[in-house]
Amino acid sequence: MADGVFVHDRGLCESTSVGEGTRVWAFAHVMEGAIIGNSCNIGDHAYIEAGAVLGDRVTVKNAVLVWDKVVIGNDVFLGPNMIFTNDMRPRVKFKKDASQFLPTTVENGVSIGANATIVCGVTLGHDCFIGAGAVVTSDVPAYALMVGNPARQIGWVCECGDRLNDHLRCNCGRTYVHQDSGLHQE
Repeated sequence: MADGVFVHDRGLCESTSVGEGTRVWAFAHVMEGAIIGNSCNIGDHAYIEAGAVLGDRVTVKNAVLVWDKVVIGNDVFLGPNMIFTNDMRPRVKFKKDASQFLPTTVENGVSIGANATIVCGVTLGHDCFIGAGAVVTSDVPAYALMVGNPARQIGWVCECGDRLNDHLRCNCGRTYVHQDSGLHQE
């Protein structure tokens, strides 16, 4: 573990791949084999499984579950009680090994609201915003604003998190243009 890592006396951090300045709070569990970047904050009752990867400055709020084959970029917010999956067809009688789990990618700058579910095998494009309670079942473009079950796009958000107007401009001054299936900042 790097210098400056804080693990609450009631937290459990078995991983030796934890970056400088990361904090693991009470009743959180980071398994051996998980990789955690610098300056992350892992809240109470969070669970980070072996094989999960978190970038730098990731906020993992309370009771978040991050499973094997979930890769999270930098500057990502994981809201309270949100969850990832890694098995499309779980069956107790038919155990799978980790090679059969589907990977999930969360690109830089993504925010995922409380109680959202991210179904395995998807990519969340950078700086997208997943609303509270949404169930994401397919890839999400960069800067997309997603809500509902199943999640559907209702607009676009700025890098700062504010919703863009019809001209793809934000109150903060940033302007965007359509590019491929997402947006690009001008």
